[in-house]
Amino acid sequence: MQDSSAAPVAKADGSVSSSGEQKRAYPAPASKPTQSATDGVVFDFNDGARIVCPQSEEPWQVRLRDLDTGNILFETEFAGGYVNSSKRFYVRFGVEIARKGESIFKHEYCAKDREVLIQFPVGTLGDPMGWFPYAVKFKEKHGCKLTCAMGAPLITLFKDAYRDIEFITHEEVKAERYYATYSIGLFFDDKDCVYQPTDFRHVGLHRTAGYILGVDPTEEAPRIVIKNDTRPIAEPYVCIAVQSTTQSKYWNNPHGWREIISFLKESGYRVVCIDQKPTHGTQLIWNHIPNGVEDETGDKPLSERYRYLKHADFFIGLSSGLSWLAWASGTPVVMISGFTHPTNEFDTPYRIINYHACNSCWNDPRVRFDHKDFLWCPRHANTARQFECTRLITADHVKQVIRRIPGFPVGAKVKKASPAKGN
Repeated sequence: MQDSSAAPVAKADGSVSSSGEQKRAYPAPASKPTQSATDGVVFDFNDGARIVCPQSEEPWQVRLRDLDTGNILFETEFAGGYVNSSKRFYVRFGVEIARKGESIFKHEYCAKDREVLIQFPVGTLGDPMGWFPYAVKFKEKHGCKLTCAMGAPLITLFKDAYRDIEFITHEEVKAERYYATYSIGLFFDDKDCVYQPTDFRHVGLHRTAGYILGVDPTEEAPRIVIKNDTRPIAEPYVCIAVQSTTQSKYWNNPHGWREIISFLKESGYRVVCIDQKPTHGTQLIWNHIPNGVEDETGDKPLSERYRYLKHADFFIGLSSGLSWLAWASGTPVVMISGFTHPTNEFDTPYRIINYHACNSCWNDPRVRFDHKDFLWCPRHANTARQFECTRLITADHVKQVIRRIPGFPVGAKVKKASPAKGN
């Protein structure tokens, strides 16, 4: 989960340097609106609605409407200048320009057959995996020529499955091409709802993209096509991923993984760890992959991890990117998480949370997630209750959920199908 900040000009963690130097989370829009109106007026929807009127002896009257609600959002009269809507998410804007009381230009937002850019932050896996299907919905709804800007590793997963969409990296964006641009992200500090119509913590990490783009927020997994789709292991196997970016996401039960690995092996499965890193942490806190697993960690292509996930009997992981990749593969996902509320992620019947413990701080708007604090625990830091949200999830709890997965244990389907022997 990556913070896209309260504004695209802020740093990725939402902070702004004291020197005033700022780094954009997304490519900047074109310096000048890209669409021509009349009499030198230009407009576009690349950072909300933008209108530039040249200096004129006769004042311009400019009005912005929301065509779906009928509300007048803004109107002004000036000799010339720049107008920018306060809202930067999708709105079906109506632009009206007049002079001397007579209308000289009207435009109703229409993306059909026009170039639209939807951009996703880089450096994260799970977030764009959940957001991208809403970009597809936007294309289908509006009939636009869609370009998606994202990290190169994700492009390799999507491009062959969506040949009618152009995929580019942030460095390849040519902002002057586009009629409209939308930036998808987690805007923690957007109290005025400039970049999102509703706080993402209320609607879920992935569904927030549906609200930003004005499409049906019902979740939908993305399609993925990879070149090598063969089964990597002949025997029944389970994939696990134990690492994450902050300690609150880990399964902090000290005995949990060891007991589950033994349980899975006794049930007839090979157990494969597909994390990127075998060890991850900070200072005195380091997390290691469990003893007894087959180590497939390392800097491998996402397509290789997807191949392992697709053919696994099921996957056990955390609220992290590989769980979202497993969801996209269609493999049953056992998700162990307490710091997020179940509505935050995709729906899975194998979600594990302990409501007897402190939980769901990530989805609490009253606390601000700090990406720089690896040991972030906003309610119980430095107390005996720190990380109790997952520390109090027991191995027995996880085992009970695993037993509900169809086909568990190995050979269960075969045994169930076998006819009973006679006396």
